[in-house]
Amino acid sequence: MEYKKRHIHDKINAHLNKKEYTIITGARQVGKTTLLRQFYKDLKMADKRVFYLSLENIDILNALNEHPEKIFQFTERPINALENEVKPDEIIYLLLDEIQYANDPSGFLKYLFDTYLSNLKIIATGSSAFYIDRKFKDSLAGRKKIFHLHPLNFREHLEFCRRNDLSDEVQTLRERKDYISLKKQEIKEYFNEYLVYGGYPAVVLENDADLKKEILLELRDSYIKRDILESGIRNEMDFYNLMKILAGQTGNLVNKNELSKTLRIHLSTIENYLSTLEKCFHISLVKPFYKNLRKEIVKMPKVFFNDLGLRNALLNRFSGFEEREDTGALLENYVYQRLIQIYPQEDIKFWRTADGNEVDFVVSSDYKNGKAFEVKSSSIDFKPAKYKKFSENYPGINLSLISYNRRNNNINNISVIGL
Repeated sequence: MEYKKRHIHDKINAHLNKKEYTIITGARQVGKTTLLRQFYKDLKMADKRVFYLSLENIDILNALNEHPEKIFQFTERPINALENEVKPDEIIYLLLDEIQYANDPSGFLKYLFDTYLSNLKIIATGSSAFYIDRKFKDSLAGRKKIFHLHPLNFREHLEFCRRNDLSDEVQTLRERKDYISLKKQEIKEYFNEYLVYGGYPAVVLENDADLKKEILLELRDSYIKRDILESGIRNEMDFYNLMKILAGQTGNLVNKNELSKTLRIHLSTIENYLSTLEKCFHISLVKPFYKNLRKEIVKMPKVFFNDLGLRNALLNRFSGFEEREDTGALLENYVYQRLIQIYPQEDIKFWRTADGNEVDFVVSSDYKNGKAFEVKSSSIDFKPAKYKKFSENYPGINLSLISYNRRNNNINNISVIGL
């Protein structure tokens, strides 16, 4: 199968000549293994000394769990930099798939890094941040750089559909706010599909709508089950029910106490499930933006899914975008996904006051300057007077409207695709 280049490919490739180990994380089935195999091919073509190992192979896993040196039973051994002169020109590239299966990934990588220095470069993938966070301790500080592989973004979706011409059009729309694309309707058709089926590569590459649904339902039932088992979750049904509730309230506040009462499970269990969902890259919990602790709601986050196809599979809802009742939730979730491609995730928040004033997204590293975005299906639904309090409280933060159907308005108006 022809390799379809991910946008993060070049960024990771530029890091391959760095001394730090390269770690690629992300949800299951987003394409980490495919990306790793392509780097293996590229390094082979460049006549590098490169080896590819999957830790799903029980023999390899048992060997490295016994001692890090045992990994070289399956590969060429690099020169020990503690005993011999470091020779960067004799570097060995070791590509490890599913590093999280190791008993102590942190200790394993630290030993190899310190022992072989510039003579060994490891590029590894890890499916679950639950394991990456727990096991990749501070001992790896300065020894690794983590790259997060998301599901396909919208431009990648177009490229996987062999519509590079439309991907270029989208990029032009983003670069030139005055540009009017003659391919607008075609782009919107693909965009509507993306909002329903999401960006898992296998789903995007499948042309048949029924088979797209089957793949998503398989992701929902099989791969999330693996996350549940490996995360030590005991009650599978409660976990699934929580995911379904969250899918139904995409873009809304997450009230942990209400979830606890609804599901009849302890508050600490709810918190554990939410943490696991975040660390397995299924959801993001966006924190509130506030300056006045008394007047602004500060505790409850808003929830977004990292893939809309999975979100819709949890609800078993695959009707066309423009026929749905949840278009607002889908658009707001898409805008969040787009914002984290542009800005640091920790700088993306929302604003809401105790008396109901709200702005969907605020991007700021402080409370003085930044950008704010309100998402609407149509620009005619936007009422500027509703945001007067926000503008008065935060005059240095520019508010823009992002709308699916863009029309003239008396405020900055951005096409949702042109964001």
